Amino acid sequence: MMKKMKKLIRFSVLVLFEILVINGCKKENNSPSSPYNGKTTAVFNPSVTYGNMTDQDGNIYKTVTIGTQTWMAENLRTTKYNDGTSIPNVTSSSEWTDLTTGAYCNYNNTTNTDTIATYGRLFNWYAVNTGKLAPKGWHVPTNADWTTLTNYLGGQALAGNKLKETDTTHWCSPNSWSTNETGFTALPGGGLYDYGFDYIGYVGDWWTATEITTGYAWRWEIGYNISYVFSNSPPNLRGFSVRCVKDK
Repeated sequence: MMKKMKKLIRFSVLVLFEILVINGCKKENNSPSSPYNGKTTAVFNPSVTYGNMTDQDGNIYKTVTIGTQTWMAENLRTTKYNDGTSIPNVTSSSEWTDLTTGAYCNYNNTTNTDTIATYGRLFNWYAVNTGKLAPKGWHVPTNADWTTLTNYLGGQALAGNKLKETDTTHWCSPNSWSTNETGFTALPGGGLYDYGFDYIGYVGDWWTATEITTGYAWRWEIGYNISYVFSNSPPNLRGFSVRCVKDK
């Protein structure tokens, strides 16, 4: 009887040890240093079938096929180039104005992992221009890639509402016309300008890989109170969101 009791105690201790080890591993995966940390609060379209992809940091993203293209359905949040090199995290807007090399930051320099997972990070165009920002097998879209997307959706005047996340969880009111029928789930991540961070909730801006003239590249923008998508060419030193499209 005593031997059975000892065996039972030994078995219970081993089971308890395994539980502690497993839970400890799970906790580590949710630590601030883990690339898997943070959960997006984006409202995706439940009627759309999403795929997934992983970046060079180990972050996992939803993807969606629209026409002949497959896009990330979330904003990029890597801190490394696809060769493993770290991207400098530059937190001061005054420092950004002097940069001619790649950099990233978080909106308002937040360290909240759910916010970062939701909105992604902001990059200057010099990071895009390295050709190494997108995960391998993907690329930062050109101006032509964005044009292909909007043309498939009926033109710039109609595309915005088909790309935007619905309701006002993240977009400011009004956002009554958005349908997110594509599953693209565009979010208003704002940007970093020479005077600081601005426009989160109001505007989503995404870099293209196309420079229009020295110091200025194309970006595409969607606003909270409009139905269309439009493009223009701000200075390369600004910080905007990035979506990637799959290589063909």
